[in-house]
Amino acid sequence: MAIAAVSTAAVTPSAYPTSSATRLSPLPPPSKPLSSSVVFSKTLQKPIHVTLAKNPISDIVATYKKKSSVSKNTDNALFSDDDDDDDKPREECGVVGIYGDPEASRLSYLALHALQHRGQEGAGIVAVHDNVLQSVTGVGLVSEVFNQSKLDKLPGDIAIGHVRYSTAGSSMLKNVQPFVAGYRYGSVGVAHNGNLVNYQSLRAELEENGSIFNTTSDTEVVLHLIATSKARPFFMRIVEACEKLQGAYSMVFLTEDKLVAVRDPFGFRPLVMGRRSNGSVVFASETCALDLIEAKYEREVYPGEVLVVDKEGVRSLCLMPHPEPKSCIFEHIYFSLPNSIVFGKSVYESRRAFGEILATESPVDCDVVIAVPDSGVVAALGYAAKAGVPFQQGLIRSHYVGRTFIEPSQKIRDFGVKLKLSPVRAVLEGKRVVVVDDSIVRGTTSSKIVRLLKEVGAKEVHMRIASPPIIGSCYYGVDTPSTEELISNRMSVEEIREFIGSDSLAFLSIDSLRKLLGNDSKNFCYACFSGKYPVEPSGKVKRVGDFLDDGLSGSMESIDGGWVSGNSNKGVDVTKLDLNKEIKLSSA
Repeated sequence: MAIAAVSTAAVTPSAYPTSSATRLSPLPPPSKPLSSSVVFSKTLQKPIHVTLAKNPISDIVATYKKKSSVSKNTDNALFSDDDDDDDKPREECGVVGIYGDPEASRLSYLALHALQHRGQEGAGIVAVHDNVLQSVTGVGLVSEVFNQSKLDKLPGDIAIGHVRYSTAGSSMLKNVQPFVAGYRYGSVGVAHNGNLVNYQSLRAELEENGSIFNTTSDTEVVLHLIATSKARPFFMRIVEACEKLQGAYSMVFLTEDKLVAVRDPFGFRPLVMGRRSNGSVVFASETCALDLIEAKYEREVYPGEVLVVDKEGVRSLCLMPHPEPKSCIFEHIYFSLPNSIVFGKSVYESRRAFGEILATESPVDCDVVIAVPDSGVVAALGYAAKAGVPFQQGLIRSHYVGRTFIEPSQKIRDFGVKLKLSPVRAVLEGKRVVVVDDSIVRGTTSSKIVRLLKEVGAKEVHMRIASPPIIGSCYYGVDTPSTEELISNRMSVEEIREFIGSDSLAFLSIDSLRKLLGNDSKNFCYACFSGKYPVEPSGKVKRVGDFLDDGLSGSMESIDGGWVSGNSNKGVDVTKLDLNKEIKLSSA
């Protein structure tokens, strides 16, 4: 185990030790002192945690989402949940942590609002007050889970928060983070962004030794590893636990007197650090959360780093020798907001550059450039500027459509897409249109958009995709379909063009993407474009109809039934999976 203590102000990526552990020593406090109102009480011998009000309707949410239970000939057919119309990879969650601010929970609430795009189906905040960890979690948007009275129940100077995307199910609520657990030395809360690829084996080992799990989330494994560790002090328990984890994790931990931020050695998912004017320290998944609560961005939490914040200040520890970073390139393509700085780069500038490359490498005669909102807008602006063609708002997105909506008994073609995207006839009629989107996953949404544009009179529709073709599932905290469901894994570009009905189709090439990133290109993960995984999924791979997230819903039996065994020795070559063969092997 290689551990080093250095000042956060002096840390650079090259400062990480890769061998020979050095003794941990306390560091000086931050350059600006923490708020004088911060009170540090003696730790209780056995602190408790309190869980407050939760959304009581969570257990029936799935009732209206199960198409299989709805008859087309009844009034219940009015309820529709067409996931094909939201055909994008989905980021699993966003996290925030705040230390040393008397309004920590309210600031966490605002930060979660800024991170709402990273997860819309569950939210929670844990705060510390009088050495007690108090929690409020619920199903829904941040504004639906929290109100004034609930935030009043979360006083304290330290807080962590979490927003998540989840598959529907009766166990959804219990998987909403942050999680809080009590063990023999106190209580700890955790919020996690990512996915552990060795979750199943770790859980089996812990259960073999007597651990009892309350959720189906891989994050709970981390709490069990901390509780069973014999290392002292507390942050060494985190280090010891993380050394057993494989996969993606950007996590914030909370105790009675400490805030700890951890990022996996590959740095798959983002995590940044900032500071408010009163000296309080803030961690968040994206810088847009720092902007809203007026925290100044300082730096990323480096891959393989543990940052411990307490009354002594901020200490930086090296979790373990780490390889080349493999940050998720999809953060710049789709997940993050354009106004965020992610992995040290402007998301806006990246997307604009993607569009410019498309215009250079895949030009086409056209009259107007439009975007599939919202994630395609910046790339479309880049394409239009480079091509010298006007950009116009040819598709208007409704931001008020929920995941479940009422559909008339008389079937409307492409109903889900029409609810969310409305074409502007004055912009499109009689025009040769270039449509810029960030990605194509199954191809179902793209085909409906092309049809929608032609129905209002577009003369030609040319699709331009600001990312390479997606041929592999993600196992590092992104909800993507199985390999067999990814259209680019089954069809050539020309076959996809025919399937979606466009007049032409072009993707950003992976070579152009790497060239744009320059010397940093080796520090990104391209597994979804290449099928080559930095950390091989061990033992389990996705199959048709499955979803993988940081909190799998349903019983363990349903989880096991929804996976296909992989070859843990040789890894998974996503381009050569034989689904029928894999299913037979799974049931053998």
